[in-house]
Amino acid sequence: MKPAVGVIGLGIMGSAMAANLARAGFAVYGYDIVASRRAGTRCRSVGEVASKAPIIITSLPSSYALHEVAPNLKGAIVIETSTLPIEDKLKAREVVGKTLLDCPLSGTGAQARTRDLVVYASGDEKAFKKIVPVLKGFSRAHYYLGEFGNGSKMKFVANLLVAIHNVSAAEAFVLGMKAGLDPQTIYRVAGDGAGTSRMFQVRGPQMVAGRYDEAAMKVEVWQKDMKIIGEFAAKLGVPTPLFNASGAIYNAAIAQGFAQQDTGSVCAVMEDMARVRRQRKASR
Repeated sequence: MKPAVGVIGLGIMGSAMAANLARAGFAVYGYDIVASRRAGTRCRSVGEVASKAPIIITSLPSSYALHEVAPNLKGAIVIETSTLPIEDKLKAREVVGKTLLDCPLSGTGAQARTRDLVVYASGDEKAFKKIVPVLKGFSRAHYYLGEFGNGSKMKFVANLLVAIHNVSAAEAFVLGMKAGLDPQTIYRVAGDGAGTSRMFQVRGPQMVAGRYDEAAMKVEVWQKDMKIIGEFAAKLGVPTPLFNASGAIYNAAIAQGFAQQDTGSVCAVMEDMARVRRQRKASR
């Protein structure tokens, strides 16, 4: 029999994971501080979720939110999927106990809806083995990376690549469009060659359409992730020139009104810089 699963935080990622788990046959209990997101998820508080589910997924926007819910999660196995500083996850673990696992995700909100996520799990191995069926219910792959915090370290590595590849995809599209190539042709042909990347494939359709209002990852949320990665690299003394260069483009996206839109909107920023003129369908 499948265990009941709680989901704390029903934003883009949390709601997608909850829906996939329900489709996989799990009893799902959810809670979000935003009342409108709680429709159909049965619970009105974090404590109520914890009373019903022995395994709980947390998908939260900030360290403050994690520390607020942590005292209610004692006794549960917690799959902590948020992108947060490792120090803050360790503080939450001191409250919850060793059954809090560091399990950030690789994938966008759109990928989460189709169960196309990869989980970077770390922490107590016995607790990890108990959550494997749950991970299979909302992801396509999972990796156990050992001691607590290694999951977040791998997430920082992965997101550094995402940040750069997303901007490089936009740069390539704009070069091609300024040279007179059709964006759909760029996506189809360049995407079939050696220069492609997962971000080129995932965000390419948005860049082709010039539309970013259906956000799988909002620029303003992504800025939080980039700040965490930048501080982590600086603490280790690792230079990140390409990552830093990409940051300027995301900052420009914020300045140009794309904060609530998808990070693929860096293509619109690059178009403005290159004076590429086409009819955009995006709303700002």
